[in-house]
Amino acid sequence: MKDLHTRHRAVLPDWLALYYGEPIELTHGEGRHVWDAQGRRYLDFFGGILTTMTAHALPEVTKAVAEQAGRIIHSSTLYLNRTMVELAERVAALSGIPDARVFFTTSGTEANDAALLLATAHRGSNQILAMRNSYHGRSFATVGITGNRSWSPTSLSPLQTLYVHGGVRTRGPYAALSDAEFTEACVADLRDMLGQTRGVAALIAEPIQGVGGFTSPPDGLYAAFREVLKEHGALWIADEVQTGWGRTGDHFWGWQAHAASGPPDLLTFAKGIGNGMSIGGVVGRAEVMNCLDANSISTFGGSPVTMAAGLANLTYLLEHDLQGNARRVGGLLIERLRAICAHLPAVREVRGRGLMIGIELVRPGTDEASPDAAAAVLEAAREGGLLIGKGGGHSTSVLRIAPPLTLTVAEAEEGAAILERALGEV
Repeated sequence: MKDLHTRHRAVLPDWLALYYGEPIELTHGEGRHVWDAQGRRYLDFFGGILTTMTAHALPEVTKAVAEQAGRIIHSSTLYLNRTMVELAERVAALSGIPDARVFFTTSGTEANDAALLLATAHRGSNQILAMRNSYHGRSFATVGITGNRSWSPTSLSPLQTLYVHGGVRTRGPYAALSDAEFTEACVADLRDMLGQTRGVAALIAEPIQGVGGFTSPPDGLYAAFREVLKEHGALWIADEVQTGWGRTGDHFWGWQAHAASGPPDLLTFAKGIGNGMSIGGVVGRAEVMNCLDANSISTFGGSPVTMAAGLANLTYLLEHDLQGNARRVGGLLIERLRAICAHLPAVREVRGRGLMIGIELVRPGTDEASPDAAAAVLEAAREGGLLIGKGGGHSTSVLRIAPPLTLTVAEAEEGAAILERALGEV
């Protein structure tokens, strides 16, 4: 393993992050478990960054991939593609957006990049509103709208970005307010900002901030934002790369917690839909999606193989009500974790929805983030046989827990017990 790590460092850039003091190589997986090169089994509570959405080696998906690969692997969007059309039809119907059109990409970064292109072209403006503490990808445009310093390596951008309050409920100048007062203050801030701008193109927002540490505003905040945006003709882009497909349990899409004003103008998705295959995309109102006046194609977006995987994965998810499972098992898991952490002075908050849970760690007796503690818990959990993630806005001090949506009650209890020991050790 050390040899592979040495080779990795010799040919890949230093900024390509690796988990653990001694990084591990994952060789295979099944269900909610993975194995490393030494044969050790782990319960997977991170799913390759919320991407293995249903299960590792799900037979329905692997069969669909193998059968499609045996017919044709690639054609590009220059030719009719039956699997792409079929998946687009299902995504459009599920999106809740009337007269929707779908464009497939290969990642969430590329999906958000495409949404920014569409919004700015439609509005004839390069002004974008984004949320503080947000993350939207690693391309030049998406880095430029990311409101999380840890993941934004340059201040250069093709866009003029203004950052809005509201994505983090329990930190910042409005943290002490009630939910209603918090929403009112954030809306007033948005209205004030829009009064000082010229033709903002869109607001892009994650209903629950992923890399930012699974933080979210009170339900209804983005609906209130939407009413203000409409007054100025600005669009709403919902970044559902991490919140989509039922992961939050309560809703199929994160925007539905803010549904009073209807669906977003554009919705971006990726990660879980492919269960590990490279699928991203944008779905939106036809008026916006059709606004480009130049030719375009996608070489790899909508690949027959990835589309076949997406269709099989989505069918499995819907037929087995994995959204309902996320709500039931996720609800049990978050309550178990809250009970574990209730008397731990290093835990500031346990938050989340469904199978999207964050544990924020601080230096005891303070509100100061503790990335060292998070790193130590990450290591201790791995030693105990559990893989989790980490993130956070002020630093990487939030443990991120997002298992495949087929997680069982027994596995949730097993993972919680390992976390309890890891937190206790640290």
